[in-house]
Amino acid sequence: MNQPSSSTRKGHDVLVLGAGIVGTSTALHLQQRGLSVCLVDWQQPGSGTSHGNAGLIERASVVPYSFPQSPLALLRYAANRQTDVHFQWRALPAMAGWLWRYWRESAPQPLERAAQDMLPLIERCVTEHDAFIQAASLQHLVRPQGWIDIYREPAAFAAAAADARAISSRYGLQADILDGQALAAREPAFLPQANMAGGIHWLDPWTVSAPGKLVQGYADLFCQRGGGLVHADARGLRENSAGWQLDTPNGTLQAAQAVIALGPDAPGLYRSLGYDLPLAHKRGYHLHFRPGPDTPAPQHPLCDSRAGFVLAPMEQGVRLTTGVELALPDAPPNRIQLDRAERIARRYWPLGTAVEAEPWMGRRPCTPDMRPIISAAPHHRGLWFNFGHAHHGLTLGPASGRLLAEMMTGEQTFTSPAPYSAHRFM
Repeated sequence: MNQPSSSTRKGHDVLVLGAGIVGTSTALHLQQRGLSVCLVDWQQPGSGTSHGNAGLIERASVVPYSFPQSPLALLRYAANRQTDVHFQWRALPAMAGWLWRYWRESAPQPLERAAQDMLPLIERCVTEHDAFIQAASLQHLVRPQGWIDIYREPAAFAAAAADARAISSRYGLQADILDGQALAAREPAFLPQANMAGGIHWLDPWTVSAPGKLVQGYADLFCQRGGGLVHADARGLRENSAGWQLDTPNGTLQAAQAVIALGPDAPGLYRSLGYDLPLAHKRGYHLHFRPGPDTPAPQHPLCDSRAGFVLAPMEQGVRLTTGVELALPDAPPNRIQLDRAERIARRYWPLGTAVEAEPWMGRRPCTPDMRPIISAAPHHRGLWFNFGHAHHGLTLGPASGRLLAEMMTGEQTFTSPAPYSAHRFM
């Protein structure tokens, strides 16, 4: 990471706190509008939550990830034996209020409103990424070939195919409905005993072979254009008469405005400033497996819908990512979901040997109404929020960064920012 130079110790127009995909994208958009921007993080750009995802720029994800509504599904999850969701019993009391609101917001009518509110961001995700990808010459990290939802049970596949046809028609998406034979032809390395029922190949999304490198590439572009990148702890941000300042090991940063884009680490800062926002963490894990002559990587990311994991071809190998774990913030990592997912995946894919001895663990920052917070801070002048993107941080970083930059510079916004306002939780 670039260390502060004399230029980065001087005043800036904006401090952007957090160098994940959301913060880095926000910094680039503000920079493009002529502002002097300093990007601050104690880690390397893209090395946190932005690094560990399944690498999907998810143009087809027009319906947010919701809380199950069916009594049978709730009973099944209550046994805590599912692969897609696992919870720590002692975490539930602390999360009860958040989960209750998440469940209410996942009812059909609120979920439909959430989907409509999120659609303008989803619709722009590929085009906003593409502008940065072209400018930073990162085309080698991206494949515009979509991903495949796979199904092991005929009834589940039939229902998914009907849903896919309806969603594709309504939202103008492209999807190939693949029966078992067509799926095997598109992904010929499925094991002979797999006997898959079928798959839905969503064609509009793009996939990324190294999400952390993509974010680092965006940060490099920001620096090449004259932006400052500083290694410091953002929790030291404080207000002063001129705006906002942050002490670093190499001097004090000063700016008229500041953006909190710290993802799952945002609560530690906004709570110190007096804000009580309902941001919870859904933890997730990944582990890579080494492809070889007898253990090839998939040609597309494969999502096992029932088990909630993804097999994604990455630079490091085949990345197995898990679903959702609900746990206390200080709970140690738990391999149970990853082990369950690996056992299922090996029934139909030749994974080979693990690359790492221990899995990576990350945290998805989630609001109970399934919308991010992209907003001016209600009680502080010159303070802005951009976090809470849940499962779609990589997808929505550039689009939400553009929206916030338009708000901060007084431009006409490409969509109404009202659904993402922090005021909804005040």
